[in-house]
Amino acid sequence: MIALEKAAKPLRGDVFVPGDKSISHRSIMFGAISEGTTEITGFLESADCLSTIDCFRKMGIIIDHSMRPSNGVPVITVHGKGLGGLNAPKDTLYTGNSGTTTRLMSGILAAQPFDCNITGDSSIEKRPMNRVMKPLNQMGADITSLRGNECCPLHISGGKTLRGINYRSPIASAQVKSAVLLAGLYAVGDTVVYEPALSRNHTEIMLTAFGADIHNEVATDGSAAAILHPGMPLHGIKINVPGDISSAAYFIAAALVVPGSELLIRNVGVNSTRDGIIRVLGQMGADITLLNLDESQEPKADILVRYSELSGGANGKFEIGGKDIPTMIDELPVVAVIAACADCDTIIRDAAELRVKESNRIDAVVENLKAMGCDIEATEDGMIIHGGKPLHGADIKTYNDHRLAMSFAVAALAAEGTTRIVDDRCAGISYPSFFKDLQSLL
Repeated sequence: MIALEKAAKPLRGDVFVPGDKSISHRSIMFGAISEGTTEITGFLESADCLSTIDCFRKMGIIIDHSMRPSNGVPVITVHGKGLGGLNAPKDTLYTGNSGTTTRLMSGILAAQPFDCNITGDSSIEKRPMNRVMKPLNQMGADITSLRGNECCPLHISGGKTLRGINYRSPIASAQVKSAVLLAGLYAVGDTVVYEPALSRNHTEIMLTAFGADIHNEVATDGSAAAILHPGMPLHGIKINVPGDISSAAYFIAAALVVPGSELLIRNVGVNSTRDGIIRVLGQMGADITLLNLDESQEPKADILVRYSELSGGANGKFEIGGKDIPTMIDELPVVAVIAACADCDTIIRDAAELRVKESNRIDAVVENLKAMGCDIEATEDGMIIHGGKPLHGADIKTYNDHRLAMSFAVAALAAEGTTRIVDDRCAGISYPSFFKDLQSLL
């Protein structure tokens, strides 16, 4: 448990956040099934990403951790074995709390010549896996839920011939899209995934860099399509992982809710499929500026944030929904905290996906903000936040969800009295040094 008080002074300074979690996961997976070595700098050494490393080591991939002699920068080196180079694991592949590891790896394992089992912690064993099982089985895979509940543990039978499909995902999900595209690398014929809106496209960007024939386009019906032509071998590359915008979001929020604050968050990934929080908060009146923008491959920039009095415009209401949701799904808990401090009503809709994350984030956010004095109500696909009511300290339940722990650390900075966050250690799932970095600004 960690106890936090209202910020006694403005937050000022420079902040560096850890590497992007989505890109870090993919760099290990794609490097493992590529020919030659992949060198990764900026890798996020969090519990989730270390689970990915552990799984691929169990399948015979050598992954080294070293320091670059010239400047002491940590380097992860993946010694890839090509698309057909994985070995059968001796034990069940354990993915910890990582939905990305579980779902994306299922796409790769669906095409292997060996049988294997995948499971994770108690949270993973409750999260829906049928969203990847269904399209992968349509491709010819044989994936079953060992408990018959469409959740982990999963059994994947080997030796199956996969065929490319045109799959229309009912939700915009990078994990679903990526699992199908990774299986498509091994399939006979093209694989196309259609989504209602373009989800984060790190898989398409990175697979292109590794040598795959893949691209995005807008379909005739307006949906987003990712198209993969198989048959191209993957080759190892060098990857510099930018800072994770999902981690930067907590410092963006902290600067916005603590009067007089000004923070510069350096080297953050600002991919257009991930930067919804910047665009949406800008519409609410947030003073956020991108500096030193680099748009090569994965766009990155320094983010300058100044304290701002946020509002909903002339009618005092602000809505977040539609195509903005996939671009900020992981940031919605901390956006709710910001909304609680804003001088307006904020409606978050089209975000039912929050109910099947590491926790039920809709109910958990509402429960915790209510405990702090916020006027908030849950809806089936989001929440309605009546902002501007003073917050006070409370005991926060994290439900072992890293994003709740960090979001309510920000809320504590704007609340009178003491806020106690139960099981703050879960922040290590994505940001091991978060509380240390936050304390350095107080």
